[in-house]
Amino acid sequence: MSEPTSEATAPAAERDLAALQGEGLDGAFARKWSTTFESITVGAPEHARTFTLLKPSNADHLISEADYVMDERLPYWADLWPSARVLAGALLALRGEGRTLLEMGCGLGLDTTAAMAAGFDVTATDYYEDAIHMARGNAARNLGHEPHVRMVNWRHWPADLGTFDVVIAADVLYEKEYASLVGACLARALAPTGVAIVADPGRLALPAFRDHLPEVGLELIRTDVVPFEEGAVKQSVQLLHLQHAR
Repeated sequence: MSEPTSEATAPAAERDLAALQGEGLDGAFARKWSTTFESITVGAPEHARTFTLLKPSNADHLISEADYVMDERLPYWADLWPSARVLAGALLALRGEGRTLLEMGCGLGLDTTAAMAAGFDVTATDYYEDAIHMARGNAARNLGHEPHVRMVNWRHWPADLGTFDVVIAADVLYEKEYASLVGACLARALAPTGVAIVADPGRLALPAFRDHLPEVGLELIRTDVVPFEEGAVKQSVQLLHLQHAR
């Protein structure tokens, strides 16, 4: 298994993060948009943890017409989705010591933080620089240390990223093209004996994603269905466990 680089931050993101840290991450984000703190308790009672996350008060305020025109990019990263909460709970039940983990689409950093709390050596990736900074800051706020971070475009997967014992992604199958794209990225990032966990609430591309797995050399080994209910939100989140086809 090849290891991720010790400091996997892309140069542009590294410069921006240094500037943000120079004036304080929380204050810098508060000057960009209205922000709030939200405390999230995840995991079964025997593993439960409460994490406090900084997040934009309203993700709609982050929508950029220029980003959307460029590649239909929307700031989904700025919300706390049920799939991320369910996946975070599942990660807390794992033993991560001595194992590496990559998150595809880290968003606010809930799953990255949970994986770090479980002992994994985590590399958090996202397509948005703000998400990278937010995830890094939220992990440090809750655990006192940061993950490795990397800006990653799934359409141009970096050859030097390496492979990982565990690869995770939460609620990433919301566009048709992601059925094949996510599978291809998982196959590249997953170590030969590793396991990937994809959390999904039944998005548009999920059936095609499953169908595409053999084409990238992956197989579904288990699906756990976890109910999620909070206020008016009721979902059944699927945790798909994948490995390289044997």
